[in-house]
Amino acid sequence: MKRSEVLSRIIESGVVAVIRMKDTNRLLKVIEAVRQGGVKSIEITMTVPGAVEIIRHLSTAVPPDVLIGAGTVVDEGTANQVIDAGATFVVGPVLNLGVISLCRKRDVAVMPGCYTPTEILTAWNAGADIIKVFPATSLGPKYLKDLRGPFPDIRLMPTGGVTIDNVGEWITAGACAVGVGSDLLDKKAIDEERYEVLTERASRMVQNFLAAKKK
Repeated sequence: MKRSEVLSRIIESGVVAVIRMKDTNRLLKVIEAVRQGGVKSIEITMTVPGAVEIIRHLSTAVPPDVLIGAGTVVDEGTANQVIDAGATFVVGPVLNLGVISLCRKRDVAVMPGCYTPTEILTAWNAGADIIKVFPATSLGPKYLKDLRGPFPDIRLMPTGGVTIDNVGEWITAGACAVGVGSDLLDKKAIDEERYEVLTERASRMVQNFLAAKKK
């Protein structure tokens, strides 16, 4: 899939689910549950044991409308591995110019993690598709709003501190999408295999995202 199509689909749906699970059978059920709620961009972090093989399995096991990406990618070697395994987008917790360059060469969407205005502009000028503002927990939506003044064209995706209830605030402040983990992926519901809870939470998050985009 071309980088431009992946980017378009992520921005259209607006929510990237950050998942840290190694049980692929249960993981597929989680992905299907949030997919039913409208969340179709899935980030598998490299902190999960065997993450590359999990991505390889998922890339052929999920429905075609689901995007599988890799998160916590901090070096070019790992970026190459996850792309070879089928990842359609690469997310990092930090700014690594080598990873951006590699992903552009391989036509894969790349979202480096940045915290400061200098990092954000450096990543954007290097060819990043979306800037992952991380950790956004301590920054808040007003930080994104302040960035829109000098950087009106830079696409920002806060990760950390994003919830179902405040996702609209982030979008109104200028985010093009959000990365979200624990607030969407209720651990107790997963442990009890109550996947309908995940579908309901995903649906509410997407509805709040879309409502904010219309404002």
